[in-house]
Amino acid sequence: MCAMSLLVSPWVSGAFTLSSSSASSSSSNFSKFHFSLSSCGRVVCRAQYASEDLKFVLHHALDALGTDIAHAKVARDGFCSEIKRLSDIERETSISINRGVDLGKTALYIAAEDDSLISHSSVPLPVDAFIERLDDLSMDYCSHYSSAFRASPEIFFETLERYLYINKGFRRTNANLSESRALYLHSVLTHRSGSAAMLSLIYSEILKMLRLWGLLDFDVEIFFPHDSHSLPRGYHKQKSKESDQPHIMTSQSLFVEMLRSLKDAFWPFQHDNTRSLFLRAAHAANCIDRSNIVTESGFELASAKAAQHRLERGVWTSVRFGDMRRALSACERLILLETDLTELRDYSILLYHCGFYEQSLQYLKLYQDLESSSTEKQLSNSPSNLEEDAVAKLMVRLNLILMEEGWSCPTHRSFLGNNSEPW
Repeated sequence: MCAMSLLVSPWVSGAFTLSSSSASSSSSNFSKFHFSLSSCGRVVCRAQYASEDLKFVLHHALDALGTDIAHAKVARDGFCSEIKRLSDIERETSISINRGVDLGKTALYIAAEDDSLISHSSVPLPVDAFIERLDDLSMDYCSHYSSAFRASPEIFFETLERYLYINKGFRRTNANLSESRALYLHSVLTHRSGSAAMLSLIYSEILKMLRLWGLLDFDVEIFFPHDSHSLPRGYHKQKSKESDQPHIMTSQSLFVEMLRSLKDAFWPFQHDNTRSLFLRAAHAANCIDRSNIVTESGFELASAKAAQHRLERGVWTSVRFGDMRRALSACERLILLETDLTELRDYSILLYHCGFYEQSLQYLKLYQDLESSSTEKQLSNSPSNLEEDAVAKLMVRLNLILMEEGWSCPTHRSFLGNNSEPW
């Protein structure tokens, strides 16, 4: 293999170099991670964890193509510094009593990175200014409803929710509408419209400030709605019921909800929402045996072909058809967050579509190795037979691509107009 490889991604206009030593170090670094599954099925990194050891592709690729990623790197570093404070206990701590991680700042770092990736602005997203907006919400509530602190918990929640949802006009975005700004905290603070996760975060940040100021003398919990229209509500924890347990949002589950919502929204293959994101991407890559599919509409076939056509033309983003940059960034942050093994698999297939075959193979091998060694897998998290077949086909294809002469060291030619596979 050559010491310096010239890579051409079908999702990026241009070519850049990546040394083989960098790629090999990426492979060796994977061995430093020890994943295990907790009782709830979450993947947890044990020992020797250092986020800088993970070799991700997105920032490196954009930087090599001449894109200024300084603000994106600062935001990613901020995100990593916050989630490093997530102990096992903090991960399972309700957002209404979280003290270890600054939830609002972490959400704004996510927004700041994605804003930098798509805007190419010379000015970073003003994270501190939006933190002040959150604090102002708490102070404004106190100035208008100071008497509520001497009332019963029920009256306190009534006044807080009247303030948040009526006076301030925060509302929940229709889950059926694809509105990406509802998934970023700075946009929700600006437009007063957001997802259930964003509204829950704002609710919890107000509670945090009231607690810091010594204005709450009882335990509070937030009811996170799992339907498509209800608003997050507070309640007195002492009066909670067993049925409330699934509606408690922890610090870990909040970040997972936020990042997976972004991943869903910007996944470049939006056809057939009945399938997993991985299967949609595998379908576009012809890694699915169509004989296993009972019915397949003409629209689904056309959507898959359209996705492949955009890939071959190097289109990063398209209206209603996702955004590869933000899908990759969501995947990378989910892996850093140590959620579950399928994030490695999903990241791998995006790298395949981008033409990063060697890195795709490394992540796919890591996924397979850890998946096969997992002894505590829950049935709900187990991959379907269709997904396992697609993984096997993708593994074979990646190995064949890298075995082909010249594919580990591509020549300086454009793959955009041609099929980027050697057959």
